This record gives sequence, C-alpha cells and structure tokens, in this order.
Amino acid sequence: MPSSRVVRGLAWPAMVLTAGLGTRLLPLSAVRAKPALPVAGVPLAGRILRWLSGAGVRDAVLNLHHLPGSVRAAVGDGTAFGVRVRYSEEPTLLGSGGGPARALPLLAADRFLIVNGDTLTDLDVAALAARHVASGASVTLAVVPHPDPLRYGGVDVGADGCVTGFARPGPENRGWLFIGVQAVDAGVFRNVDPDVPCETINGLYRDLVARVPGAVRAFASTAAFFDIGTAADYLATCLGIARSEGAGGVIAGARAVVEDGAAVTRSVLWDDVRVARGAVLDECVVADGAAVPPGARLARRVVVREPEREPGPGETRLGDLLIAPLDARRPAPAP
Repeated sequence: MPSSRVVRGLAWPAMVLTAGLGTRLLPLSAVRAKPALPVAGVPLAGRILRWLSGAGVRDAVLNLHHLPGSVRAAVGDGTAFGVRVRYSEEPTLLGSGGGPARALPLLAADRFLIVNGDTLTDLDVAALAARHVASGASVTLAVVPHPDPLRYGGVDVGADGCVTGFARPGPENRGWLFIGVQAVDAGVFRNVDPDVPCETINGLYRDLVARVPGAVRAFASTAAFFDIGTAADYLATCLGIARSEGAGGVIAGARAVVEDGAAVTRSVLWDDVRVARGAVLDECVVADGAAVPPGARLARRVVVREPEREPGPGETRLGDLLIAPLDARRPAPAP
C-alpha cells in the first residue's frame, strides 16, 4: 500500500489508545472515560486528534472499552478535529498490544502511528515517521530525557539509538522516558491474537528486543509531555494549557453556574455544575451534574455526583456528592 509509506504530509493512519479503565483517575473516570475528559474546553482525545491532523494525519482509529459512549460523544466522526475517526470495539480490554492487533483491518496500512490516549505532547510526528522509515526499525518509540525516574519506567537506549531494554520505576532507572507516541510496522502485530490481551512494552516489545536487536529504536527529542494519569495531573494540565491559551484560572463547561457570593479559584467545572452562594472551592475538579451546596469549603478535592457509591478510603460524602482527595494515590497500571 504505497500511501502508507509516505512521510511527507504524513499520510499514515494513527491508532489512538482510548480503551483503558483510567483506574488512577477515579472517581473522575467513573463519570467519563479518560480520553473524553475536557482539557481547557476540548476533549483530551480531541486535542490529540487536532495535533495529529496538524501533522497531516487524516485517518484515525480509536479503540473502545470503558464508558465507550463518553468517547463517541466527545469525538464523533472526528470532523471537528480534522480527521476521519473510526472505532474498534473491545468487549474484553485487549491492552496496548491487543488493541492495535484487533484494529489492523481498520488501519489498513503497512505502517502507522500509535498514540496513547492519556498524554499530550507537541512532538514532531513527521520527523518520528521519517526516522522510522530511514532506520528500518519495526518499532520507533518517541522518548525524552527522563523527568522522574522514580515515578515512571524507562527505556534503555544504546549509543546507536537501538532500544536494549525497559526499566521499572526506581533508583536504578537510568533510561529515557517514553512519551506515548510511536511509529510501527503492521507486521509487528500480525501474529498477535486479536481476541487475547497483550501488552507492548512489558511483552511484545521486550521479546522483540531480545529476539531481533535493532528492531526497536528510539527517537529522542525535547518535546513537551503532559501525563494525565491522576486527578492532580489532570488539574495541573488543564490549568497550564488554559493559561497558555489565555484563559483564566477557572475552567467552566457548558451550563456551569457559579452563583453570586461563591468563590472558585484554580478549578475545573464540568458540564451542568452549580456552585451555590457561599461555597468556596480552590484547586478542585467538579464533575458533570454536581451541585455544590451553600457553605461548602473544599480545597484540592474531586467532586462527583455518585449517590449510590459508598465512600472509599479518604473519601467523604456531602449529600449526593462523593468527595475524594485530589492527591489520592492509586496503583499505577503495568507499563
């Protein structure tokens, strides 16, 4: 398929991984899937698609499992973001390797991009694709100098740019940080069962590095990287992007109302939120449909309307609202 080999204008399709559970982002991810979260007024997946469109990508496949309706509602057919979007359904969550394997018929290309649906970057994807083609690699991972080896795993890279292994978070981690964007040959996934969960970094790619030295390479850059792994990450990213785009310190969704006499600072309000007179919010995220009552005083909290669920560790209830710490520590998923 000659079109899949073109780099100028990047006429490659992209697979955006949007099926994950978003466990570390709970309770927000119980309301919307992580890629459907609003980031300074634009769905996270929409920002990713708009960035890909700016590089010339015209076709994207998004995989769906957790709260699929929220992703479809946020992205639609992709027209608003400059790409044609199709969806790959996953009744069973297939992971970072199984998802692309299942989507191969929709991607219909011998080379394509894979982009994590929970990170943002300004990486030059055309340069990544060009390096991938020139090197003859099967997989090319975009990496940046590691900002936090204790929090994130690393990619070990030789002087020749070949990936030699993957490190777990910890003091021994001396690798680069993979920022969730990669160029791949479709052949890497053709022998993967499209109905069986499979991981890339901790499975498919680790085996490929051992079996075929040089098959996995790194593309090093100094691109920006925003991880939306936790509620605190999410708030910081929203406020930072809003600031860079000239917005204020309160980001309000459709039909959100802050009554006279309420005070809201450095916070994100989703759709149909109401903050009553006398309430004070600072560094909070308030999810769809939540009504913060008069006199409530909340700082660094996540607020969701969940009348049915019992509060978990560190959580409290305020009427029909579940209140969780913004900085709650939840187990990170396997890389």
